[in-house]
Amino acid sequence: MGVYLNPGNDNFEMTCHSEIYVDKTELIKETNKMIDTQQRFICISRPRRFGKTIAAYMLAAYYGKDCDSSELFAPYKIAKDQDYRKYMNKYNVIVLNIQNFLSVMEYSVEDMIVFLQAEVIEELSESFPGIIPEHIKNLGVALDKLYSKTKEGFIFIIDEWDCILRDRQYNENDQKKYLEFIRNLLKDKAYVSLAYMTGILPIKKYGTHSALNMFDEYSMTNADKYAEFIGFTEPEVKSLCEEYAVDFDTMKNWYDGYTFPDVPHIYNPKSVVDSIRRKKIASYWTQTETYEALKIYIDLNYDGLKDAIVEMLAGGKVKIRPDRFQNDMTTFSSKDDVMTLLVHLGYLAYDRECSSVFIPNAEIRGEFCNAIEGEHWKDVVAALEKSERLLQATWEEDREKVAKLLDEAHSENTSILTYNDENSLSCVISLAYYNAMKEYTKIREYPTGCKTSGGRLSCTDRSGTETGFADIVYIPRKHSDKPAMIIELKYDQSAEGAIAQIKDKKYVESLKEYHGNLLLVGINYDKTSKKHTCVIEKWRM
Repeated sequence: MGVYLNPGNDNFEMTCHSEIYVDKTELIKETNKMIDTQQRFICISRPRRFGKTIAAYMLAAYYGKDCDSSELFAPYKIAKDQDYRKYMNKYNVIVLNIQNFLSVMEYSVEDMIVFLQAEVIEELSESFPGIIPEHIKNLGVALDKLYSKTKEGFIFIIDEWDCILRDRQYNENDQKKYLEFIRNLLKDKAYVSLAYMTGILPIKKYGTHSALNMFDEYSMTNADKYAEFIGFTEPEVKSLCEEYAVDFDTMKNWYDGYTFPDVPHIYNPKSVVDSIRRKKIASYWTQTETYEALKIYIDLNYDGLKDAIVEMLAGGKVKIRPDRFQNDMTTFSSKDDVMTLLVHLGYLAYDRECSSVFIPNAEIRGEFCNAIEGEHWKDVVAALEKSERLLQATWEEDREKVAKLLDEAHSENTSILTYNDENSLSCVISLAYYNAMKEYTKIREYPTGCKTSGGRLSCTDRSGTETGFADIVYIPRKHSDKPAMIIELKYDQSAEGAIAQIKDKKYVESLKEYHGNLLLVGINYDKTSKKHTCVIEKWRM
């Protein structure tokens, strides 16, 4: 066993012996399908601390020669696959952690590439004596020589493949040299039986083309069949919560939110594990990097970016076009590019079905709140600071104070807080009630007794009368003693009319499974007086 060639079981064995280990070995079943095919090039990108290196250790242990991994993998899901042993310990595996190489040769990417090749060739020469001539310094040439003599394919596992693009983000020359090295090492090479790369960013584009176009890419905007391996799935988290007696509802609020078409709930794995180990729900993943990293990007002065951040802080979604993103950390031409980068960094989640981004959970919302400081965020900060007072006034049914606090929130000069219809009013109210997300699950346009009609969700009561959607519903979290709230909004009408609509369209029936207290809240904005009015009624369920 070597450091880079067939490193063995030790790293993955330590992972398996950790206090908490979630079985992701079925990833091997997917990579096995690609061995020695045209689809043998796989690049999976995901945020930091989402298990990239653990996956690399696992694949190296499974495929690598010079060790027996059967006992190590026997307890796990992959052992139930009928082809489980077909490729186990059958390949020479080359494992490259690019970040480690860069840290040794930090001043020169060219020197790093020379050093990397020399290190791997040295181990290859020891394992295959007499085949690689001493004068050969190019790793691709050395592997061509080996393959011509042995006909043995290699599996490449490249971890942190994109660190050059992140650490040398302003040096395009270094980036191109590095990408050319990877391309020459892998593309059209018969000795490559499988290449598995993982990092944070998808593969760098130049114009509309990828520099490594032989790879099939799977990312936070398009994970497809690898979605369940991006993080922890909901069944996995539920199982952990049951085993360690942790409240699942709280875990979901803090760490869920990443979503894919076939796997709608993906949780941040590091944060889930740390919260269980430390017996405390808190922000763990974000502590690995200060909020300044996020602040740099949200402070970029692209048209509409601030408004988009405010809308997401209010619990909304923002449409983007992620396809133009150049997959680096400096080439931005629009707010869409910035938000797409934040998706890949894990600060935003992407809903592929509606091409929209949103803040995924309480952990990340807290990070955004830390990052929005400075002169052009002060209005938003002021609105958030008043949120707890607004919430308390609502619970106390103090309609005049609620109206006054909403007037103050609206008077802040953020462009998104400028009313022109009920939708913008809804955004303002949601932002003003920001602190409610600590106690509640918030649903905008909450359906009340629904069926699908003409491609749209239509809501009717038993008589067939259309009931529609409640504008905002706050449902208390499992252990909260706070009342549920149905908030109906009116623009230039009346708060009394909002309350009447809640009753007439029987929105309360949609909460029939809820057995606690309920507040009906009607809010109107008068465009002439530029004032809010509020009516609050207590409803007994």
